[in-house]
Amino acid sequence: MLQSIPQICHDPLETFLKENLLLVESHLDTLVAEQATPYAHLFQAARYSLLGGGKRIRPLLTLAVARVLQGQCEAALQPACALELIHTYSMIHDDLPAMDDDDFRRGKPALHKAFPEGHAILTGDFLLTYAFEILTSAPHLTATQIVELTALLAKSAGGHGMIAGQIMDISAENQVINLEEVTHIHQTKTGALIACAVEFGAIIAGCAPSERLLLKQFGENIGLAFQILDDVLDVTSSYLKHGQAISSDLKNKKSTYATLLGVAKAQEIAQMHMDAAFEKLACLPLNTDLLQLLAKKICPAQHTPC
Repeated sequence: MLQSIPQICHDPLETFLKENLLLVESHLDTLVAEQATPYAHLFQAARYSLLGGGKRIRPLLTLAVARVLQGQCEAALQPACALELIHTYSMIHDDLPAMDDDDFRRGKPALHKAFPEGHAILTGDFLLTYAFEILTSAPHLTATQIVELTALLAKSAGGHGMIAGQIMDISAENQVINLEEVTHIHQTKTGALIACAVEFGAIIAGCAPSERLLLKQFGENIGLAFQILDDVLDVTSSYLKHGQAISSDLKNKKSTYATLLGVAKAQEIAQMHMDAAFEKLACLPLNTDLLQLLAKKICPAQHTPC
């Protein structure tokens, strides 16, 4: 009987994802390990949210940029995971009754439903502060790189970045706002951390300032496209995303690209941002095929929740 010959994967994105998703998941599991302490439930709650699935978009972007720029994967791994801690904390707080009041996340009860609400708030606080702890202790980086990464993450996740977007998002509830205001919310609430992830890879690899700027602009456009498609998903597949028939954005009467322009037009604008992102990559003197493939994976025609 002839033995079957194992198939060799020649898809660069599939190979990259297979290798790096495993690295990220393993490192996150190590970073937030079970603890035998009187406050062990803090780590149990953190693991519930952090290791409960997800696409790992932000760490994968960091690792992909580092690879394209021929940087060290070992140096990029811990900063990449710090980004995922920040993202997870933001989702925990975003789901709270005082915010979007979502009962489900990634197909299971939101953290404040699985644990007491106070625990959920403190778990988010823990992941936020711990992200900076592990970033400042990341191996294989120079002191200058650590300072630059820390400053960028603080800015991107802070009062002029993700938190600013959250404040504007809450303020926009039950109001009709214009497209420019919606774009500003998207650029800060979602786009800032995605662009930060791309810049992380550039800093770690030590690329030229001109290349870093193009990569940042690539990240900004991908971030906008991703959030616009997320708006579309709220309209077309709310139950899949939130576990309820009507998403919190629709329930709270928030203006989005999809509600202001309709699904088809919103998808068209998302594609325009994708095209702009690829134009930035085309200006780089590098083989950026991996970044293009990853961007298409992140922002597909049929978008799924993160």
